[in-house]
Amino acid sequence: MQQNTETHHYGIEDQPSLGDIKISHSVVASIVRLAALQIPGVSGVGGGFVDGIAEMFSSKESDRGVRIEEDDTGSYTIEIRVVITYGSEIGKTAFDVQMAVREQISHMTGKPVKRVDVVIEGVKTPAAVAKQSEEDWPHAPSTD
Repeated sequence: MQQNTETHHYGIEDQPSLGDIKISHSVVASIVRLAALQIPGVSGVGGGFVDGIAEMFSSKESDRGVRIEEDDTGSYTIEIRVVITYGSEIGKTAFDVQMAVREQISHMTGKPVKRVDVVIEGVKTPAAVAKQSEEDWPHAPSTD
């Protein structure tokens, strides 16, 4: 006896006509940030001078370092500013960011990504990354 294992994948445009489903650009920016931070060699997103000034005047932390544009067809154009860990291969790391962002946005939103531009905003030493992490999580339990 064979079991039917066919699965159906539904995109936003395939939803029943119960109403509109809209995805905020802040949500898309959060997905972009999280996808980029999963890539080895990326120590941060944003964090440059311009982002620091913008952060003082904006309540949207999730947008920091990420710009999202959506065209008439629903395709996204994304710009992400990253800080690379010293010693990482910049070209490979940037390419990996592009691929991860495109994959996650397409998978989670069901919308195509036309372009992902990666701007290298800076370089941090591994010690600076560890120190920053410790400052961000001062009361994190130790595993030692």
